[in-house]
Amino acid sequence: MLTVKSNLALACALSALAGYVDGIGFIHLGGLFVSFMSGNSTRLGVMIAELDWPKALEALKLIGLFVLGAGLGNFVGYGRGKHRQWMLLLTEAALLFAGAIAYQLDAPDITIMAIVLAMGLENAMFQTDGTAGIALTYMTGTLVRIGQLLAVALQGGPRWAWIPNLLLWSAMVAGAVIGTLVYLRFALAAVWFAAGAALLIAAITALAAWRQPAR
Repeated sequence: MLTVKSNLALACALSALAGYVDGIGFIHLGGLFVSFMSGNSTRLGVMIAELDWPKALEALKLIGLFVLGAGLGNFVGYGRGKHRQWMLLLTEAALLFAGAIAYQLDAPDITIMAIVLAMGLENAMFQTDGTAGIALTYMTGTLVRIGQLLAVALQGGPRWAWIPNLLLWSAMVAGAVIGTLVYLRFALAAVWFAAGAALLIAAITALAAWRQPAR
């Protein structure tokens, strides 16, 4: 694993990437998400209540793909040791590149499928004991921790322990802003930039892993 500071930097970079992709997906899908499945679950319930079956099925498909991506992340990262993060990132980049190519081939539905799989997989990046250690594509738990750690600070605990969570949340918001702006200019071709960013982060993470001394 990387150092604590490097882990924070990596987490913020990936949270920004998730926000970027989710901004793209949210606009393209007219209010559904490609990385925020809590929102899609709420929308699914609303759509069922409204008997909007086509939209409900679309939301359910996105949720299913996300779960599949999360499982794929577990499979790819299993037993990889210090190399698991960059291998996961390389797989994520490959999925995003596949999505971008699909769009160029006039298959936007496949583009959406690929990026939802990539977002599910991303949550395996900081997996510990079979569970996601740091949430990268959803921020509810992060915001809860900000509130809790602020309360701890006011009671005499660590004064700045909430800052990393604030940075993680801010990175996702900033990514969503950028993703929305790029989508409005390039439509789903904006996924190319996400794929390039994922590949760059994978290269940096691989270099850091290879430089670590063998244990």
